Amino acid sequence: MSTRSLLASAWALDVNTGTSDDPEWTPIKGMSSFKETIDSTMEDDSDFDDPEWGSDEVTQRKWRLECEGKRKRDADNETTFTPDPGQEFIRRAGNRVGVGSGIEIRYYRRDGAPDAWQGRANVQYGGGGGATTALEPFNFTLGGRGSRTELTPYPDLETETE
Repeated sequence: MSTRSLLASAWALDVNTGTSDDPEWTPIKGMSSFKETIDSTMEDDSDFDDPEWGSDEVTQRKWRLECEGKRKRDADNETTFTPDPGQEFIRRAGNRVGVGSGIEIRYYRRDGAPDAWQGRANVQYGGGGGATTALEPFNFTLGGRGSRTELTPYPDLETETE
């Protein structure tokens, strides 16, 4: 069997701009970098049963997504600035604190790989500015708020986000 590498550009990220009871999944356009990280808290689990080797136990995990890209706007309207709805939802959430600052997201691969997750996250937003020849950047980190849920069976997400 020959193998082929997966492309990092196959990741997609949607935000729920509706409610939990009636979700409206809105894609975040313009991403050029996507990084999923799982951090583990480890505690020493060593005992006298194996005195020559130590042991660690995972006691907690945290997830986060680090994303960046270029800000987008409606290309059909040059007189009124209409931002990409997904990017704008992230930007606004990144300016809230406390109750209402958490958002519901889902992220998945569009190439058929079974990596698909849904959860709640807080938003740390950045972006703006650059050199005279630069395009307007955006970047954000989504910090998981509790566990995420694996979307199984793997849904047909391709048709839902179009």
